[in-house]
Order: sequence, then C-alpha cells, then structure tokens
Amino acid sequence: MQERLISRAKELLADGTVSRVLGWKAGDLPYDPQPAYFEKEEDLREFVYDGFCGANLSKYMIAASRIEGRTLVFLKPCDTYSFVQLLKEHRIDRDKAYLIGVGCRGKLDIEKIKAQGIKGIVGIRGAEHGSESEDLTVATLYGEKTCRYTDCMLERCHVCKGKEHRIYDELIGESKETCDRGRFAEVAAIEAMQPEERFAFFQKELSKCIRCNACRNVCPACSCRTCVFDSTKFDSAQKANADPFEEKMFHIIRAFHVAGRCTDCGECSRVCSQGIPLHLFNRKFIKDINELYGEYQAGADLEEKGPLTSYTLEDAEPGIVAERG
Repeated sequence: MQERLISRAKELLADGTVSRVLGWKAGDLPYDPQPAYFEKEEDLREFVYDGFCGANLSKYMIAASRIEGRTLVFLKPCDTYSFVQLLKEHRIDRDKAYLIGVGCRGKLDIEKIKAQGIKGIVGIRGAEHGSESEDLTVATLYGEKTCRYTDCMLERCHVCKGKEHRIYDELIGESKETCDRGRFAEVAAIEAMQPEERFAFFQKELSKCIRCNACRNVCPACSCRTCVFDSTKFDSAQKANADPFEEKMFHIIRAFHVAGRCTDCGECSRVCSQGIPLHLFNRKFIKDINELYGEYQAGADLEEKGPLTSYTLEDAEPGIVAERG
C-alpha cells in the first residue's frame, strides 16, 4: 500500500493538482516515523506508511491552508473527524486540501512492545499496512522476538470510532475493524472510585507532567493562535510545576477548552513523554455530554451543531449537572 500512496502522490504533484504532500517520513528509529511535507517527487523516497504512523495530520492543515497552492494530505479514518471539526470551526480551507483517505488496521504503541520485555530493537517486521501476519517480528540485539499486533496497538485503536472516513477526495487501501473494548470503560472505572481514591489517581498521574506542551501542540482542538498558557501576565507560561495546583490547572483548563469539540483522537496521550492518560479528561466530558444532551460525536459531520454551542428547551438544567458532580 505504501507504494500505491507514493505513486498517487507523484501523479498529483506531476499534473499540478497539488503543490505539496503532507504525510509521514522515516525517523531515526524503525518505529518513529514523523509528519513531513514533500515538495518534490524525489522527496517521496522518504515517505512511509505503516503501523507506527499514528500521528494525526489534520492539525498541520491549519498552517497548510495559509500556504499558496493545494496540499495533499493522507488521513486515517479517525483523523477525518478532526479535519471535519476544524472545517466547522473555520480553521482550515477545504479548497486548499486534497484528501486521500488511507486504510488502517490499528496503529502501534512502541511502549507496549517494550513493556513485553523486548529491548535493543533494531527492526520490526509485520508493521506494514498490507501485511497479513497477525504477529510482529522484532529484531533485537539479543535475537528475534514475536508479539501479537493487537496486543501492541494504541489504546485509542481498541475503542476505535469506526473505519469509515468522514470526508475524502479519494480512498486508498482497506481498513480492519479493531474496536474490542467499551469506549467509556476506563472512565466508568474511575467514576466508581471513592472521591479520595479518584483524587489520588489523578494527583499521581498529573504529578508526572513536565509541561513540555506536547499534548497542547499536537491537539487539533487546541487551535488558538495565542494560548492563555503562553501569557506571562499571570505566570501561566512557566514550564515547571511550581505547586500541585499549577500541575492540575493546566490540564483541567485545557480539557474544558476542548469540551464538546474533542474528537477523542487520543493524540494527547500518544505524544505524552510521561505516559499520562490525558485522554481520560476529554473522554469523561464526552461521556457526560452524551448523558446530559444526547449522544454526540464531534467531527462526525459538517452540519450537526455542538451540544455546548446550541440551546434547546430540553437541555439539562445547571442544577442537574451539579447533582451529578
């Protein structure tokens, strides 16, 4: 499939349909591809598409919309929810984008591979999109190891919203259903905790935060040109956590800012260098919105209004929300 994507990208560059290509290129490690622009056909020699291409490229289209010419972007099914949501918020220009929806069989988490005791990784086979193998063969400094593909997938792939692209100009490649868990099971387990236990859980997780801003920078819903946390007026731009309040404030306020707009793409948790399950904040809000205002999926279509930005007489009263808290 990788060759099909490269071939099509070359055709669209050659006939002038697009001015550049936005995809993934090989990183320094076999499991670390990076988002990248490709301006010329020969540049596409570095293009890759495999199980480790988890990055959601939708947010990059905000900047691409300001560049002259049309950008070809490859989007997985889950990425298209973010693209649609950004269109609804007028953050990207549809006319500046040529969308190729790519097939997906679930994306891989290198930390889950390492957690199985596999060290000294020098190569991985079976991560190719077209591979029929249900196992990964990992070449290491200590010999070959094998592990199940599904055991190494990102958490978000186990609760996948579906393999249907919400928007595209053309499709390439087949997708494989990966959803095998309840989307809100993690949230329900935390809700079942006693308040003290729940507080301790998040206290422990958020204490790991080093304020690298990776979660904010990768999040498609965090699209403000100027972020409140970059302000020096209130000392909110500090990188280190000065106290326990500061470390919670950043993530809680960020979650509030994306409530009703978060598509649950899971990028925040994927890029967190400390392994904090940041998606739990957003997913809790999604669960509450579904229960209070009816089921709603951000980015599912261009026309549906968000429950937090529209009003009906059937809306839950503020007191009901307080009772549930």
